[in-house]
Amino acid sequence: MNNYSEKGLLPAGLADMLPPAAAAEADVSETLMKVFTANGYQRVKPPLIEFEEHLLEGAGQALSSKMFRVMDPVSHRMMGIRTDITLQVARVATTRMKQDQRPLRLSYAGQVLRVYGSQLRPERQFTQAGVELIGAPEITADAELILLAAEALDALDIRDCSVDLTLPTLLPTICDELGIDADTAEKAREALDHKDAAVLGQFGELLSPVLNALLKAAGPADQALQKLKELKLPKQSAGQIADLETLVGYLKEAAPDLALTIDPGEYRGFEYQTGLSFTLFARNVRGELGRGGRYHLVDGETATGFTLFLDSLMRAVPARQ
Repeated sequence: MNNYSEKGLLPAGLADMLPPAAAAEADVSETLMKVFTANGYQRVKPPLIEFEEHLLEGAGQALSSKMFRVMDPVSHRMMGIRTDITLQVARVATTRMKQDQRPLRLSYAGQVLRVYGSQLRPERQFTQAGVELIGAPEITADAELILLAAEALDALDIRDCSVDLTLPTLLPTICDELGIDADTAEKAREALDHKDAAVLGQFGELLSPVLNALLKAAGPADQALQKLKELKLPKQSAGQIADLETLVGYLKEAAPDLALTIDPGEYRGFEYQTGLSFTLFARNVRGELGRGGRYHLVDGETATGFTLFLDSLMRAVPARQ
């Protein structure tokens, strides 16, 4: 009996997926890939493990602490098990598909493994499915990705969804333009992300009013934009707000029923994003359904994409008879 129990014991954050859940997840993955393909996204399949330095190149450095590492007995080089497929697709785009015409639309689905989970997602191994749009700097590309994500969720009959828009580079840009030192800027960013109003008042007459205004701006898109536009920000920071307003305009025109919120101070989970970003939620479902945003490839080429988390989607898909 003890031997049987011991065999069934798995490390924290890992679990067997049994019938009918395993088949249901496969169906969800296939539905997503059909939607991506129908919208012109070609499927790629990177390996589960590859050389560590490739996974940590450029923006991948932000995920270093989450990566399992092993020694390759053949080459005697360190290898890493992927923590996120996005950066692998970026590598494919800049190497094997470097000569392909832009914009390049790619899709993927596969499992990832992380050293530790999060409070909202304690699972350490889960399946991702998503898309990357390479070489499209226009704001219409950000709108395309959000609308595609909404279409994918609709194909799964997931209702009551919302899109939370954020600008993870806004506060760093404001601090840079105001001449705030890097250490203070990092502390301010962390305090704003934690919504700590008491701490936000301790950054002086120049920065504290801006931090409190950003904190109060979080909410429904129309109200948030109005509060953000009332801020007297330097040129580059004001430009990011203008881009956000343009994006909201595109989304409202194309999908007027899509619920939009804005949180200008959120940055956890957007470690490698360099512009407009977003998180997908569904009412009464634990954890985010997915997230995405704009980033730069190693060669400086711009890209945007999103990843859907199938463990969360499985909690959101309505039960079927």
